[in-house]
Amino acid sequence: MPDELSLQERLAPQSMCFGCGSMNPDGLHLQSHADAAGELTADWTPSARHDAFPGVLNGGVIGALLDCHSNWTAVIHLMRERGLDGPPGVVTADFHVKLRKPTPTDRPVHLRAWVVAAEGDRITVDSELSSDGTVTASCRATLVAVRPEHPAYHRW
Repeated sequence: MPDELSLQERLAPQSMCFGCGSMNPDGLHLQSHADAAGELTADWTPSARHDAFPGVLNGGVIGALLDCHSNWTAVIHLMRERGLDGPPGVVTADFHVKLRKPTPTDRPVHLRAWVVAAEGDRITVDSELSSDGTVTASCRATLVAVRPEHPAYHRW
């Protein structure tokens, strides 16, 4: 059973990230939850303002959701692996999104993400976005923990 509060609410309540920051008034406000194995899930509800064309979710919005959800998957992996109390600074090195089917904007979408490889500061995450149980987009992302001199180190 996931925690009531999302990872973003518990670990980064002041974040301005467009995809997952609760303090960004124009953002998507994604709220991810981790299970005991480290897989993350989230439900998010689009609206017509997220349309690419009537009734279909914009691919850039899909990319932002998958990117943030993958990032948090890497963060949780590193926190658990390293016994950290707070989230390390993690950035996306690359991500590849496959838009498999049109994603409707008249209903919630579901996201899942899981680590497929980890070596040191580099984490590879697979994720998917689905609507009514059908996967409409998938992603493979490479994420990297950054050092104190990186601008994203203190982002949380």
